[in-house]
Amino acid sequence: MKTNLELALECAVNVYHRYAARHPMDDYLSLGEFSRLLKETAEPFLKNTVPPKTTTDNYIKQLFTKADANHDGRLKFTEFLTTLSLVAIDAHNRSHQGPGGDHGHDHGHGHDHGHDHGRGHSHRH
Repeated sequence: MKTNLELALECAVNVYHRYAARHPMDDYLSLGEFSRLLKETAEPFLKNTVPPKTTTDNYIKQLFTKADANHDGRLKFTEFLTTLSLVAIDAHNRSHQGPGGDHGHDHGHGHDHGHDHGRGHSHRH
């Protein structure tokens, strides 16, 4: 049986190919294809990661621009992975916002916040 992480990684590859293999069939994502991909497959998650005072469309453009390392106006798969990491980082940072910034999990920095991230044990300090 595949782990959740394996399934998530496999899904990322499949979603990329589903949108990159449209017209033209070139295995790259244009800004439009990238925008459709995020809006059709991750909109609720995306809305929770958009910075304050930023529209979803502007956030998508910012992600695209940051990830387009060679500035060719399209994203190859490795650049697409960069956008996923940027969204994940934004989501992670948002999870720390609020009173005290403690959201109930351990980042491996020496103390436990209540659960074990699948390690099967928990150490309290």
